[in-house]
Amino acid sequence: MSLAQIMTTRVVSVHMDDKLSTLQSLFNATGFHHLLVVHNNELAGIISDRDMLKAISPFIDTISEREKDRATLDRKAHQIMTRDVITANPNDTIVKAVSIFNRHKISCLPVVDKFNRPVGVVSWRDILRYVEDMVNVKKQR
Repeated sequence: MSLAQIMTTRVVSVHMDDKLSTLQSLFNATGFHHLLVVHNNELAGIISDRDMLKAISPFIDTISEREKDRATLDRKAHQIMTRDVITANPNDTIVKAVSIFNRHKISCLPVVDKFNRPVGVVSWRDILRYVEDMVNVKKQR
C-alpha cells in the first residue's frame, strides 16, 4: 500500500517570514504537531510543536511575563525550522515510511511531489491507524 492511501492531505503550511505568534495560533487552532514551511510553493523546512516550545519563553501569558518574553513571539519561522527535511513521495510504501521513521527517529514525514511541493503528511499515528485497521479486518474474517 502506498503513502498516498494513508497520508493526511490537509497540509498546514507557513512562510519563512511568518512570526512565531502566527505559528503558535496555527498550532492551537489545528491541533497539528507539525507545520510545513514553504517558499515559492516548495518545501523549505518543518517546525514541530516541540521546536516552538523550545523557541518561545515559558513565561508568556503568565504573571511573570516580561517584554523580552513576549518578544520571543516576534522571531521568524526560518529562524527555528529544520531545513534538511526528510521526505517521501506519494508512491512510497508504508514499509519504506516505517524504515525512515525508525532510521531517522522522526515523527512526521512530509510527502512531496516531483517538484518538492507538499501534497501530504504521514505521521507514525497514521501508520498505527493503518495497522489497527488491518488487524480489525482480519478479525472480521
